[in-house]
Amino acid sequence: MSRKLIIFFFFTAYCFLFIAKLNAQDIPAKPDPPRLVNDFAMKLSPSELQSLEQKLKGYSDTTSTQIAVVIVKTTGDSDPYDYAIKIAKDWGVGQKDKNNGLVLLWATETRKLRIVTGRGMEATITDAVSKRIINNILKPAFKAGQFYKGLDEATSEIMKRASGEFEAEPSEGEGSAIPFLIIFLVVIIILFFIGRNSKGGSNGGSSAMGGGWAGPIIFSSGGSSSWGGGSSGSSGGFGGFGGGDFGGGGAGGDY
Repeated sequence: MSRKLIIFFFFTAYCFLFIAKLNAQDIPAKPDPPRLVNDFAMKLSPSELQSLEQKLKGYSDTTSTQIAVVIVKTTGDSDPYDYAIKIAKDWGVGQKDKNNGLVLLWATETRKLRIVTGRGMEATITDAVSKRIINNILKPAFKAGQFYKGLDEATSEIMKRASGEFEAEPSEGEGSAIPFLIIFLVVIIILFFIGRNSKGGSNGGSSAMGGGWAGPIIFSSGGSSSWGGGSSGSSGGFGGFGGGDFGGGGAGGDY
């Protein structure tokens, strides 16, 4: 009799732990109506939610690339990567034929951050880029309690990267910046002397500079993002995810 009780006890305990494990791995159901910003931990204000949703919806409408922000309290016993990739696949973030989806996961109680990228995003939002976004944007903002600021700036950086509009970090572009400046100055000096000599070298120098080739030089950064935080111009809501696929791209961290 005692042996049967012991077996029953261990069997019950095993079932309990198994069910608890399954519950820990459960992910939120796909939002209905569909949304790109899903705050299950209630960390953002209604106005912040609306602003971020409109920005991501506008980007999705323009490029078809879908960036989903998912905020949960915890991923339980699940690894944050497994949790994020399950959301990405089960929800089908991104277009099926392009696999251009990205999920930014934030677990508030465990302070975990994770970015996972669709197969079609891995060339632009590389693992290294994902790590820099977490380390350089999300972590400092979250440590300061500026959660919306961090998410807003991180998603803007993702948009710029995915669209090929960004300034290289010093480690990426520092070697080419100085040579370019030197070449630019050399060209200016050469053109100056060519213009001066073509005017006979007397009083023509300044006139050549003023009236010839040297008009105002204007550099445009193209910087102000066309995806900015305002309305996308469409009054409807987000149309829904498209069934994109995910590989193993992305990065994680905590703060």
